[in-house]
Amino acid sequence: MNQMIKSLRYILFILFIHILTNCQKRIENSPPQIDKDPFIQYIKLFNQNDAEDVVNAISNAESQQWLIENIPFLECPDKTIERIYYYRWWTFRKHLKQTPKGYVFTEFITPVSHAGAYNTISCALGHHIMEGRWLHNSRFLNEYIRFWFRGNDNKPQPHFHKFSSWVADAIHKKFLVDLDSSFVLNLLPDLIEDYRLWEVEKQLDNGLFWQFDVRDGMEESISGSRTARNIRPTINSYMVANAKAISSFAFMGKMEDTGRHYLQKAQRLSQLLTDSLWDNDSKFYKVKLESGTISDAREAIGFIPWYFNIPSTEQNFAWEQIIQTDGFKAPKGITTAEQRHPEFRSHGTGTCEWDGAVWPFASSQTLVGMANFIRNYDQHTLVEQDYYNALLAYADSHVKNGKPYIGEYLDEQTGEWLKGDNPRSIFYNHSTFCDLVISGLIGLIPRDDHVIEVNPLVTKDNWPWFALEGVRYHGYELSIFWDETGEKYHKKKGLSVYVDGKLLVHSPALKRVIEPIDSYN
Repeated sequence: MNQMIKSLRYILFILFIHILTNCQKRIENSPPQIDKDPFIQYIKLFNQNDAEDVVNAISNAESQQWLIENIPFLECPDKTIERIYYYRWWTFRKHLKQTPKGYVFTEFITPVSHAGAYNTISCALGHHIMEGRWLHNSRFLNEYIRFWFRGNDNKPQPHFHKFSSWVADAIHKKFLVDLDSSFVLNLLPDLIEDYRLWEVEKQLDNGLFWQFDVRDGMEESISGSRTARNIRPTINSYMVANAKAISSFAFMGKMEDTGRHYLQKAQRLSQLLTDSLWDNDSKFYKVKLESGTISDAREAIGFIPWYFNIPSTEQNFAWEQIIQTDGFKAPKGITTAEQRHPEFRSHGTGTCEWDGAVWPFASSQTLVGMANFIRNYDQHTLVEQDYYNALLAYADSHVKNGKPYIGEYLDEQTGEWLKGDNPRSIFYNHSTFCDLVISGLIGLIPRDDHVIEVNPLVTKDNWPWFALEGVRYHGYELSIFWDETGEKYHKKKGLSVYVDGKLLVHSPALKRVIEPIDSYN
């Protein structure tokens, strides 16, 4: 009997140790929870600072709960980036409008004369999709996209082509986050027809596309014109990317001939873009004027081809300009034209000039291109710190009268917002920021396979710790934590990625990690 009792005690002891060990492992492999109180304080501050003259779908009073339900949460040592991250989600929410045609996002918070139905404008549509792809509820973007393609009695909105657009590419990048193949395949005929219309409206006999600078949303530029049919890096890069996106969707839908057809379009136009708009003397993509000559100005639109990973390594020299103080690097951000040009900031002030002042629209495009250049190109021009510095300067510019602010454009030296107190400029929804943090700085790279890739551009010297919590990705919930010493989150030292509350991959160093999503099961 005594022996049986001893054996039973031993078995119970072993069972206890096993249970304790498993509990410890579960605790160790579960993600930390970040403190939401700073977020709550930010929202209170934003609400207090706002007279709320315009209320759309979600009021300020409802904003905190809506954001809790819809956005990934960020915690980082740099409180400027953290504050502006939440400010930009808070302002993005202000532009969500419910209409008889479904949800839409506006660009201006107040009505403007050049808008279409429900104060919508297509100029920043690509930016809206890139930012909004991280919202938990896909209904908002899905209805907004359908509004543009089918919201006019099942036809496109009549003001859809008032501005150049990389909408198909943005929809593809949204797909890489949610993998909603049924949505994009249902939309594929609309995307094909939209591309055909652009070819009818803007394609020249030589295969390139032309555009007025104002219809690029970039009026009063050094190289541009409101009346001249110039061949611009903007629309041609957009059309390359749109063709690639259509090709990808077509192959996904088993439309092999269509897929090959649009892939060939993209390849041909990509080559034409470089052959015609790359100025080998200036080492930069430039505008070809209607006269047939190449512009003598380097402008930020010359970085746009990298937004879509179009150039080869032979064009790497262009990025030397981004870190030169007589090029595009200014105290308050990235200028829209090189500062050494004699016509820099020569077109006046306060009437939407793109002749050098800092535009968040262009900064967003350039920062995406910079991130792609650092990650995807064999080069020795830029490093991770250059991206961080540029993003921090962008974040720092979000201030007016000592309060968080986003407007149309600003002075590159003083940071003064050049529309002054014009009410149309407040909360201007014409750029991205949160996507630049999520996919750019922290480096969650959306993919079309069931793989998690995190490739940070922030370094341990910038941030000894950070957390991005509650990212909806491929139907899972992701959280990414970096803790150099283990003292911040009291888990493993290093970089940890969790999927649905379970540790997927860990690295002692802050570096690229890549892992199949289902490997955590």
